[in-house]
Amino acid sequence: MVKLAAVRSLHGQVVQELGRLIVGGGIAPGANLPREELLAERMHVSRTALREAMKVLSAKGLIESRQKTGTRVREVTYWNQLDADVLAWRCDLMPTDDFVEKLVEMREIIEPAAAASAARNRSDAELATLDAAYTAMADAVDRDAWAIADLAFHEAILQATHNELLASLFAVIETALGSYFQLSAQTASNFKYSLPHHKKVLDAIRRRHPEVARQAMLATVTDSRRNIRRHTKTTGAS
Repeated sequence: MVKLAAVRSLHGQVVQELGRLIVGGGIAPGANLPREELLAERMHVSRTALREAMKVLSAKGLIESRQKTGTRVREVTYWNQLDADVLAWRCDLMPTDDFVEKLVEMREIIEPAAAASAARNRSDAELATLDAAYTAMADAVDRDAWAIADLAFHEAILQATHNELLASLFAVIETALGSYFQLSAQTASNFKYSLPHHKKVLDAIRRRHPEVARQAMLATVTDSRRNIRRHTKTTGAS
């Protein structure tokens, strides 16, 4: 049992190391990985641990193995972009401007519609959860506390839609949203600057005004992007 746990731990390390290397462009799509024995030696793991890691990376769509040509990195279009690990690696490694644009586009598509749905479908208990998250944002004493509360606020909205597909989507995009909210808070002179926008979303959901909630959420997302873009231009960050 101990030996099996050790293998799993090692293969997890290999998944993280190779996954980040592939997603970060260290091994380009179409390129072949070294032969199994060489790669295992280079990474200081057993071939058993390496094979387990390869199965995981294959399931994420990052690599494929063929009998005659070996193991190669797949084209980006085949990657499982909503896999929690792949999403986390992309959030960590992609340039800030790319990260912001892709995340904002995703938020613009999903969150205004979710806010409208929450205004139609929320229960009193779900409204109380949303209220509590907003209060935690208002009471936050630092950026980390703010980002945690901000994430809880947006999760509460998705849960209040009563749409299981939307609600489960949060588990997939949580890492990306968490990184985005941290970035947004870090780039603002006052990390609570967007609190009035969130209050408008909350009030619209409380009053069951779907279209008002939709527009308020869209304004929240747009303002957040504008803030980050402004900071990027000022600092010259990439």
